[in-house]
Order: sequence, then C-alpha cells, then structure tokens
Amino acid sequence: MRRPAAYDRSVTTSGHARRDRVRRSGLQAVAGLSRACHPGPTAAVTVLVTALAVASGRDAAGCALVAAAVLTGQLSIGWCNDAVDAGRDAAAGRTGKPVVAGAVSLRAVWVAAAAALALCVPLSLASGLAAGTVHLVGVAAAWAYDLWLKATVLSWLPYAVGFGVLPPFVTLGLPGHPWPAWWAVLAAALLGCGAHLANVLPDIPADLAAGVRGWPQRLGPARVRALIPVPLLLATALLVFGPPGPVGAGGWAALAGAGAFAVAGLPAAGRSPRAPFAAAVAVAAVDVLLLLARGTEITAL
Repeated sequence: MRRPAAYDRSVTTSGHARRDRVRRSGLQAVAGLSRACHPGPTAAVTVLVTALAVASGRDAAGCALVAAAVLTGQLSIGWCNDAVDAGRDAAAGRTGKPVVAGAVSLRAVWVAAAAALALCVPLSLASGLAAGTVHLVGVAAAWAYDLWLKATVLSWLPYAVGFGVLPPFVTLGLPGHPWPAWWAVLAAALLGCGAHLANVLPDIPADLAAGVRGWPQRLGPARVRALIPVPLLLATALLVFGPPGPVGAGGWAALAGAGAFAVAGLPAAGRSPRAPFAAAVAVAAVDVLLLLARGTEITAL
C-alpha cells in the first residue's frame, strides 16, 4: 500500500530538521572548544616558539614539527585549565566561559584535552628523545599547574619551567643536539613568570573569592601590577647583554622598546584588565626578534 505523499514529506522534513540540529550542535561544540582552549595565549606561544625554531636554524620540517608539538601541547593545557576550573567558573557566574555558557560540555573539553595531549607526545618525540622529553616536562608542569599548583605559593614554577624548556626543545632537535645558551633559558623562564603575573592579574578578586591563593593572589593586585615589568625587563636585558660581544644599536633599541611595552601595560590596566598580559606578549615578541637577530648564537656550541 502506497503511503500518502504528505507522510513522505513529513518524514523528509523531520529528517532534515534533525540533521540541521545535529549540525548546529556540532558547530556550537567546535566554537565552544575553540574558545575554551585559550586561543590567544595558545596562538601566541605557538607562533613565538616557531619563530625561535627558525632563529636556531631548524629546517622547514623541524620548524613544522616544533609548531605542531607546541600547538597540541598548548591546546591540551588550555582545555585542561577550563575543564578543571568549570566548577569555580560556574560558582562565580563567569558566563563568558564556554562550559558555563553551555556552548560545549565538560566531558567534551576533557576528551579534547586528553586527545591533544596524546598527539603532543609523538609530535614532541619526533624532534628526538632529548628534545621531546624536555618539551613534555614543560607540558607536564603546565598540567600540574592546572590540576594543583595554581592554588599554591609555587604557582609561578610551572610557568618558569614551561617557558624555560622551550629553548632546549628547539635546539636539542638540531644536528649534534646542542643545549641552548644559559641566557636564553633563563630569559624564557623569566618571561614565563611575567606572563603568569600578567595573566592572573584581572582574575585576582574572583580567585580569592573562590579560595584560589596562588603566588599573585597572595601578593594582591597592586603589588602584581607593579611587579609585572620586572621579570619581563630582566629577560630582555639577558638577551641583550648575555651573548658575547658588544651591544649594538639594535640591542639598545630592543631594550628601550621592551621597557616601553612593559611600562605601558601598567596605566592601561585601569581601562583594560588584560592590558598587562598584552604588554607581556609584546615584550615576548621583542625578545623573539632579538633571538632572530642572534640566529644560531642561541646554541651553547
């Protein structure tokens, strides 16, 4: 018996509607995941470390491996951070967070974090056992921050380790596996400490209300705001004065530019709480330009 045409149209319309709902739900989840990964810091770290790989003399394939390893590592860290903080974010009413807003489920964020971490392992080790191990130590330090150290006085340590391992990750993948110069490692670690202070500054009141008492929260907003330029400028000074030889005009210009960026972030914090973090990224960009100018001098050989 042939079904009425109206029935067929109803079934077809219903099927299209279900597919549209599934497609919209999928697109919403992808958008939510892209926001939950902390896209700004993730992109900035990936681009800056890839530039560092170029400066060190890694070939095109090596630079691509560095970029892929750093990207997956940063994605895993960002997603882990949002997943761990979901309960506190909900309690604080942070509806701008994708999980709290319902844009993506907490389970999906955890799955994405685990998948990115699983990809990061072989991509890191593709640069060599020593290089890969060093990078994975940095990623593990960042996960330790998300899972535990964020609320302790040692909250600065994962940032120092996570940034400090990036120069050796890049150089150990070169032929001969050279270690980077000491000043490059220390400068990267100082940049990490500065980034930690700048990143946490806008959230200190909410963090204290939620019981999160890391190093910046214990210092308080005023002290953190005044302290942010210190590690950033120390890092730049190391990159200018650490390498052997006289300081050229470019080095002095970079030091002046970094100082201007670091100091400019302080008064701008009143208008935009994220201004100090943007200033920290700008100083990091200046430092990468210094490394590009130094070229292969980044290695200790």
